[in-house]
Amino acid sequence: MAQTDRHDAWQAGDSYDLYMGRWSRQVAPRLLDWLNLPAGLDWLDIGCGTGALSTAIVARCNPKSLVSLDPSEGFLSRARANLPDPRVTFEVGDAQALPLGDASKDVVVSALTLNFVADRTQALSEMKRVARVGGTIGYYVWDYPGGGVEFMHAFWRAATALDPGATDLTEDRRFPFCTREGLIELARSAGLVSLDFTSIEVATVFRDFEDYWRPFTLGAGPAPGYCVSLAPEARQRLKQKLQEDLTPGADGAIHCKARALAVRATRA
Repeated sequence: MAQTDRHDAWQAGDSYDLYMGRWSRQVAPRLLDWLNLPAGLDWLDIGCGTGALSTAIVARCNPKSLVSLDPSEGFLSRARANLPDPRVTFEVGDAQALPLGDASKDVVVSALTLNFVADRTQALSEMKRVARVGGTIGYYVWDYPGGGVEFMHAFWRAATALDPGATDLTEDRRFPFCTREGLIELARSAGLVSLDFTSIEVATVFRDFEDYWRPFTLGAGPAPGYCVSLAPEARQRLKQKLQEDLTPGADGAIHCKARALAVRATRA
């Protein structure tokens, strides 16, 4: 396992929902509103995780069919429980080698996934392959380099202040391509056309410090994986540092924002 991904842990669907899933569920409907596609299409959701985008597709787009893929059976189990719809099929799958035929889908989407794919150009080429001519390809990632996920940025700021060695684990270091320019260049490298870009910002409000802290202790994702790898004393120091750094609002809640960057393209 590579040094930079040794803390990634992607099997516990319930833990991931507490960490990122609850926020990605806010972004998904906004992306679909932006895509503005008609009902009755065949969809593919790559890296579906616990089903945030898939659930929104069914609720807002009335698809003819939806195939949702993820490499994690733990995530898929949670997604199946979240979305028991006969039009939806959840399968284990690799974004770099999609188990579908050429030109078989009207819409191919991927949410918060491409930064964890080893060969992103190959993944985009696969998305293009399975899309029908004139079909839509859409994907989005968090704005890591721009500090767009404020609650995560605060965690790593505190962690690296205490442990400078954690700097190389931060998402802004690991995923520098997650910018407008980087995402558009990725689409161009795969031969996609009619490119469009948008950013989507949502509020991430934690009712108190424990609501903020607990997801980091569950191990699902890079920052939580790092947190649980710490010795108890180091973890307590990190918790105390975060309590000092974060200022609750008058309501006792911790108010942050999260920003996603999205690209829409057409299969020529």
